[in-house]
Amino acid sequence: MPDPKEIEELLLGGELRYTRVGAVERAGVSREFSGQVWKAFGYPSMPDGEVAYTEGDVAALNRLGRLMAEGVLDEDAVIRLVRAFGQTMARLAEWQVNLLSHMMGPGGDEPDAESVRTIVELAEKHIGEFEPLVVHAWRRQLAAAGTRAIAAAATREPGSSSAVRPQITVGFADMVSFTQMSRELEELELARVVERFEETASDIVASCGGRLVKTLGDEVLFCADTPADGGEIALAIAQAITDETEVPDVRVGVAYGPVLSLMGDVFGTTVNLAARLTKLARPGSVVIDAELAAQLEKEPGFASTRIVRRPVRGLGIVQPYVLRRARGDGGGPSGSGGEGAPAGG
Repeated sequence: MPDPKEIEELLLGGELRYTRVGAVERAGVSREFSGQVWKAFGYPSMPDGEVAYTEGDVAALNRLGRLMAEGVLDEDAVIRLVRAFGQTMARLAEWQVNLLSHMMGPGGDEPDAESVRTIVELAEKHIGEFEPLVVHAWRRQLAAAGTRAIAAAATREPGSSSAVRPQITVGFADMVSFTQMSRELEELELARVVERFEETASDIVASCGGRLVKTLGDEVLFCADTPADGGEIALAIAQAITDETEVPDVRVGVAYGPVLSLMGDVFGTTVNLAARLTKLARPGSVVIDAELAAQLEKEPGFASTRIVRRPVRGLGIVQPYVLRRARGDGGGPSGSGGEGAPAGG
């Protein structure tokens, strides 16, 4: 088996040369600040005397210290920025290692010594090619997020508060009977179902111009800047999963309104409402709120049917609608003819 220390240094891109005290002194920052940074990054706590840090660790601390010294960011903003990087990269790294392990271990078995050596050789030869792809993807996503922020700012009324929250479409897609399925399937088979569900939803969200906010195993949370994009994503996910034999049906709940965006996530009453509407939907169906139904009246290709009002936890009585594709060339909602139609529960 390869030496674990050699593998660590290969993936870190440098030799382990410094203790914690040495790294802090060389970076020119305080011990307290370095502790906060490494904790935010998600690094394990190391004893002071253990040689566990590289020149890259020193350089990272030094850069962050300079950002504060030059007044670009204060300490609180630095820690929040680092935490965002750490959480995102932790998930990416876990996914990549699992992918390689499954590629090298037939049938999902743990990789043997020969497979580990192959993985190490692959990393040694190609890690320099993978790293720029991470930066490229980050810049692409940063550009998209920046464009959304600029567009949201441009739509605010002159003289309005900068704290006005943007109006967006938020939706949840939830796999039906996931708890029962988790009891019946083997671990690897269940993982494949979840991965297929996430891949399908992610591809649809991206192709429709939306954003996949996060995945929660049997559930995905997505956003779209326009009601039409949000409605299309919801209907497309419901249809695609219905046609997908490897994944059970989903139910989708979508709402339109103001949200608070923070650390890549979204919060607020609109998000809570979308989550509650998901629980009202039948398998394979999409349930939306009254605001989104009103917005989609102006859009061709959609038909919404009003169903029985329901009490939902924390939000009182809400008026849900079932969203479908419009028949023929016409669009818009079909009105209130479905007042008595039941929703799922």
